Amino acid sequence: MRRKRVWLFLVIAILLGGCNMQNRFLYFPNDDRPTAAMLEAERLAFWQASGADYRGLAAADDAPSPRGTIVLFHGNGGTAFDRAFYLEPLADLGFRVILAEYPKYGGRPGKVGEKPFVADGLETVRLAHARYGDPLYLLGESLGCGVAAAVARQSPVPIAGILLFTPWDTLAAVAKSLFPFLPVNMLLTDKYDSIENLKSFPKNIAVVGAERDEILPVKHAYRLYESLPEGRRRMWLIEGAGHNDWPYYARPSLWREVTDFVRIDTP
Repeated sequence: MRRKRVWLFLVIAILLGGCNMQNRFLYFPNDDRPTAAMLEAERLAFWQASGADYRGLAAADDAPSPRGTIVLFHGNGGTAFDRAFYLEPLADLGFRVILAEYPKYGGRPGKVGEKPFVADGLETVRLAHARYGDPLYLLGESLGCGVAAAVARQSPVPIAGILLFTPWDTLAAVAKSLFPFLPVNMLLTDKYDSIENLKSFPKNIAVVGAERDEILPVKHAYRLYESLPEGRRRMWLIEGAGHNDWPYYARPSLWREVTDFVRIDTP
């Protein structure tokens, strides 16, 4: 009887602490709001600013973008400002890029979590489409892949294609591989089930994995890729790359290849 009480206490403790444990593992909010000097140095500007809040960052010149707009959801470390390196290669190919920022990151108000991130992302996508029209693409990086997949499933506006860099299949699968002895399904309040969210996506999806990914082993990217609709998927593997240093290993032609693939159905 005493052993049963001990186990019951442990289960209750795990359940009560599950959300906090998940958030410490998954989210690294950063309150550093970009200053005017920082934005000027990177030729960036706040996008959809309202009072003290804003929705993301974009190129300050807002140049013509004949190939469409890409809304980018970044990983859990750093902020949208740290992803300025995406702008040049994608702008050179004719895309406008919006570096979406999450609630509680980059000095924005709000809460962390799948629901607030996806709700915020849906509004960002809606505003982007209202302002720029079609075609509109989503790009996810790491955690941002889960956000992009959920946004694509619920989007009130058409999404022309998706690019996923260092993605996972489901959050539960990743957590189970990292903590095999914990009841992860009891601990996780967020799901980020990209397999489920993308199974019926009607457009092309480009998956890019890092061969030596030490944070999200590339097997999770492969599992996601295998779950996607045939004929609508293609995968690239960046050889020698890790989770955070893959941009240094990515060959220059990669950007054109992945964007050309997601644009196949776009005039």
